[in-house]
Amino acid sequence: MNNERLDQILEAAKAAGVLPAHAFRPSQEERPWPVVLLTALGAWLAVAPLLVMVELLLRDFISRGIGTYSVGVLVLVGAVAVLRAERVPLFVEQLAVPALLVGGGTLGFGLFRDLSTQVAAANLALIACAVACLLPRPWLRVLLGALASGLVVAVFMPSSAAGSGIMFDFWVAWHAGFVIWLLAHSLLDKRKDMRLAEIFESLGAGWVLVTLTGLAFWSGMTFLLGATIGGNGAGGLGTLQSQSWQAAIMRGTSLALAVCAAAWLAHRWPSAHRGWCAAGALILIGLSWLMPSLGAVFLILATCASGKRWRLASAAGLASAWILGSFYYQLAFPLATKAILLAGAGAMFGAISWLALRRPPNRPSQEVAAKFPTDSGNSRSALALCTVAVLAVANVGIWQKQDLIAHGAPVFVELAPVDPRSLMQGDYMRLNFKLPEAAQASSSRVVGGHRPHVVATRDSRGIASIRRLHDGSPLGPDDMLIELTPGTGGWTLVSDAWYFQEGQAERWSRAKYGEFRVGKDGQALLVGLRGPMLDAL
Repeated sequence: MNNERLDQILEAAKAAGVLPAHAFRPSQEERPWPVVLLTALGAWLAVAPLLVMVELLLRDFISRGIGTYSVGVLVLVGAVAVLRAERVPLFVEQLAVPALLVGGGTLGFGLFRDLSTQVAAANLALIACAVACLLPRPWLRVLLGALASGLVVAVFMPSSAAGSGIMFDFWVAWHAGFVIWLLAHSLLDKRKDMRLAEIFESLGAGWVLVTLTGLAFWSGMTFLLGATIGGNGAGGLGTLQSQSWQAAIMRGTSLALAVCAAAWLAHRWPSAHRGWCAAGALILIGLSWLMPSLGAVFLILATCASGKRWRLASAAGLASAWILGSFYYQLAFPLATKAILLAGAGAMFGAISWLALRRPPNRPSQEVAAKFPTDSGNSRSALALCTVAVLAVANVGIWQKQDLIAHGAPVFVELAPVDPRSLMQGDYMRLNFKLPEAAQASSSRVVGGHRPHVVATRDSRGIASIRRLHDGSPLGPDDMLIELTPGTGGWTLVSDAWYFQEGQAERWSRAKYGEFRVGKDGQALLVGLRGPMLDAL
């Protein structure tokens, strides 16, 4: 957008009362970005020895008593003053950013040293928000908002949190941060204060991005990603009993927040007053009851979308997709039930989309129709193409697994002992296979699209003895390759967990071997567990 067009929009906004009369177009950065980048790099390199020198000279003064706060406040005030100044050398301006970190970090050190974790985190969060209000740089406000959001989690976490209840405490803490953001958003929306709205726009962006990340992280690993980067994938709900009062509170809250999200969109978007929109909302509300972190994400998505904050809405959509995928790993439901629920929800959304495309909008005006022409034929073709592509990808994966089961070599690998306290958790069992020390200690990751392999030999019963980590040397006549998979704390064979139906822990507790099917290229699939005499369990 050119400056002339921007000035016209600015004048129209001031005439309509949307902007104050003294509003003006911000001046553009005249300095080339390579110069700014190199100057910033030089400032960061220069500040490192300076900090070391200050620490050596003032170590005793900073580390005890009021000196910590004196130095922290002075450095923080100086950094804010430089960043607020209009005409300062670029090098000095870039020095202020690391000084901001040093001042805040020094204050944080003193606060956490002298106060409880909750009180220190609350004070530091308030300081971060206050500094953000004083700074003119939107990107710094975003970072400070993200910092404040993370500190709020520490505020609402009890000091003695332990065991499975810690996941409930984390859920409460992340939702507390979400409620604070929502209340601030509602209050500022009513006040119509342009200065505060400008500050909150960037401060709140950092806050809500961290909140979305926390809610998604709490839900656990999303579908298929767990098999790629390792971990059993079970999230916060997986550590709690499905019928506990904590699970009931979380599900009820998520359900209520999803209802609020649907009501808010219906209020702000009159075009959503249609039957198919209501049907889609009901499906999402039902899914929110199954996934306790989904309701808050849906309400963030509804709030940002109705306010045309499309970037934040996209982040909320990505978080909701992650949480939906994490339902695959929730241990409170059998795998067949989860498959039916997700497939049923997808089928219903497909039917709703088909009906929405089939039925034209309610008497659109000619002007709207001219601006936004619709082509139902192309839309249906695109929808059908996407459906075929999804089904093709899924069925190709199923065919590959079935082919490996049918034609792969049967291999049995002995289980290594694990901590008995973590052997059985809910309806999955921790697996630990006997691997060479080089494979277990290897910190290498996927390089060039290839995972590491181990070399194994089989005896007459099919029991594999894993000899070494494959280094590319030629294989012997009886050797075979088995591909490793990232697991919790290192590499493993296919998976470090075995899932089973609830109530059958005793049946699988006698497992001694893992049963695999291994292809000629080393790809392996865990198909079962066997007892001490290779007896089927």
